[in-house]
Amino acid sequence: MEGLEHIDAVVLDKTGTLTSGHMGVVRVTAVPDGVGEQPAVRLAGAVEQGSEHPLGRAVTAYARRAAAGQPLPDAADFAALPGRGVRGRVDGRLVEVLAPDEVLPGPLAEVLPAAEAAAHTTVVVRVDGVTEALIEVGDVLRPESYRAVDRLKRLGVRPVLATGDHEAPARAVAAHVRIEEVHARCTPEAKADLVRALRESGHRVAVVGDGVNDAAALAGADLGIAMGTGTDVAIGASDVTLVRGTSRSWRTPSDSPAPL
Repeated sequence: MEGLEHIDAVVLDKTGTLTSGHMGVVRVTAVPDGVGEQPAVRLAGAVEQGSEHPLGRAVTAYARRAAAGQPLPDAADFAALPGRGVRGRVDGRLVEVLAPDEVLPGPLAEVLPAAEAAAHTTVVVRVDGVTEALIEVGDVLRPESYRAVDRLKRLGVRPVLATGDHEAPARAVAAHVRIEEVHARCTPEAKADLVRALRESGHRVAVVGDGVNDAAALAGADLGIAMGTGTDVAIGASDVTLVRGTSRSWRTPSDSPAPL
């Protein structure tokens, strides 16, 4: 805790840190002549049951509502793919829910720019290797995030946004809180490399995050700070946990601002 006064750069995650992490499915676009929207949602929701990420929870919640009370099937061979998504087998079929880093079928490619412009996070549903649907998920910026970042900047602390999300939604959130330095599409390794580069350039670095993808960066920082609403992996890799899970915890109880 004594080292807090020496922190001069803070690397911030987006989802669940600057944003609430209370995500909801906004729209689903399915490929014509594919498995169909409802089956794609059902399969995606079944796989995402094993995910701790807010996006995964949103997809599962939406799939359960769409199932009208019917239970989702179990997924076998579940695997989280850091920085990419999840996969598993449902009813004998390989189902992947991934960030859309490939050439998309025409109908999905058409809606992607509008989704990104609206700062929606997008994932594709692949079934047995075939892209079947695009799911758009919306998140809400924490109301206190702007003030927290502003306090850091007034203290001379350099804020950096590092997220696995796409460039457009990352920059949309950064613009709202006035963070100029943005690193999008970051893998867990890229986040850790960013922290290492900042430290090697002479900065004392804090990392604030909540997810599995933040664990390596949290462990490699001078000070790792986990949101209390985050994953067990992030909390275990950090030095400090914000029990209330809010960026209001970044300031002291008094009116005098503190770095974190």
